Amino acid sequence: MKVLVPVKRVIDYNVKVRVKADGSGVDLANVKMSMNPFDEIAVEEAIRLREAGTVEEVVAVSIGVKQAQETLRTALAMGADRAILVVASEDVHQDIEPLAVAKILAAIVKEENPGLVICGKQAIDNDMNATGQMLSALLGWSQATFASEVSIDGDHATVTREVDGGLQTIKVKMPTIISVDLRLNEPRYASLPNIMKAKKKPLDEKTPADYGVDVTPRLSVVKTVEPGTRKAGIIVKSVDELVEKLKEAGAV
Repeated sequence: MKVLVPVKRVIDYNVKVRVKADGSGVDLANVKMSMNPFDEIAVEEAIRLREAGTVEEVVAVSIGVKQAQETLRTALAMGADRAILVVASEDVHQDIEPLAVAKILAAIVKEENPGLVICGKQAIDNDMNATGQMLSALLGWSQATFASEVSIDGDHATVTREVDGGLQTIKVKMPTIISVDLRLNEPRYASLPNIMKAKKKPLDEKTPADYGVDVTPRLSVVKTVEPGTRKAGIIVKSVDELVEKLKEAGAV
């Protein structure tokens, strides 16, 4: 079985995001970019399935700017077998919307014919949490979201997923789309030898036109602002004073 893993290039999660002075978006100048953390977990899970003998080939896919090659090379260094880059924009500030991404991925799935797609539950830059679900609808495949445990058995997958009330275990029919959560695994670090080997692994470059998909944005960002600062707290001397303060604030 072949598994497809979509990965996205985002601002590194350790970087403090800065908003442009004119409020038109996020400042990406000289900012460290890396693989979306949820996608990194998806790559790790795909590699573990291959190591367990469940999967024969892991294909990483990225849709965005040409610089996403670096993200795909990271996936290859981790252990993916080959990669596909769909260059959908020349502007690093243009975010390809989930529906366009899902349509391109659907076309790639029909071309590659994988038995499984594993993706991150969401990207940390836009927090859309929509691409996996849209891809499932476009393909007519089953889906399991927010996976914290995955087990493949023949033509079914058993997935433990995180829900508001705790954990839920479901069984879905293959082929399927699985979106992963943080607790599924801890991604491996790419070793120097594997980083060198990744440079020789196949990386095909495509465009949205190759798949007949229009990536023209349907949404426009009106304004971007920094989150509001929290007001300083106060120290109370007794429980009675605490209750009184909460009453004044309308909290009780």
